[in-house]
Amino acid sequence: MENPFRREIGQVFIPVRDVHVAAPWYAELLGTEVAAPTHDATIVDIPMQSGPGLSLDANAPFTADGPPRFFWWADDMGSVLAHLERLGIDVVRGPLDIGSVELLHFRDLDGNLLMVCVPTGPGPRP
Repeated sequence: MENPFRREIGQVFIPVRDVHVAAPWYAELLGTEVAAPTHDATIVDIPMQSGPGLSLDANAPFTADGPPRFFWWADDMGSVLAHLERLGIDVVRGPLDIGSVELLHFRDLDGNLLMVCVPTGPGPRP
């Protein structure tokens, strides 16, 4: 069976206390405009010129238990689930469709929370 994970980081997350305070600071630091907060006003995406996307995330403090600091892209969640099952890796959360992506959380051998996402919303696929 082909591996469903792309060796491509989709998004990097920076934990912040308040996206409304942090977003203008990062916008000025990076010399860019930022979008309005999404996901119940807890996430702000910062446009990058290349590479992974960058999000300011005010959902919860980042600890060893999560939330994940990045995610991998995949094309098919069913293939991801089959791959994780074949490797004996338990799913911690998901699959969960949040509108723009379907996500799934699992842990590595050290207990780090990891995430894989499949695009579900309209627009170009990464």
